[in-house]
Amino acid sequence: MPPKITDSNIWQQAETLMQPAFIRLIDNIRKQLDVSNWKGTYQDVLVWAPGTSDETKAMVTSLVEELETATPERTEDIKRTLEKLPMPHPGYHLCLQRQEQRLNIDIWELCYEVCFQNYASGEAVSIDTSLIDEQGEVDWNTLDIKAKQVIDTVFQNLP
Repeated sequence: MPPKITDSNIWQQAETLMQPAFIRLIDNIRKQLDVSNWKGTYQDVLVWAPGTSDETKAMVTSLVEELETATPERTEDIKRTLEKLPMPHPGYHLCLQRQEQRLNIDIWELCYEVCFQNYASGEAVSIDTSLIDEQGEVDWNTLDIKAKQVIDTVFQNLP
């Protein structure tokens, strides 16, 4: 679940940090996979709000697919229906496999963990200001250290 950002300044800082955090996380994952007996692949996924029924997911998916070939009149009906339904947001998972063991790790959740202080899913957040220098730019060294710590912890906690 995406973090709750209640302040436009935090939003701007998050926009500054998210892509660099993503890049550093992917690089550190690659380094860990190079020395690990786990195999890793990446997968685009749809992330639904907690409690969304399988029936609702199927209906939304069907309507979105129907939009591609719908008549203009039907398109308007579909859009009005979709406005009332929960919509997924795009996610990106690291899929780890070792023999019969499989794990999926949400990369965006890891990004949030890097960018925010004491990140807890679904809670209001504040930026880790140590990742931004006096000029408001990304402090790449500090960002890399924190991203490495997050990924090291993930790999240390694997079964």
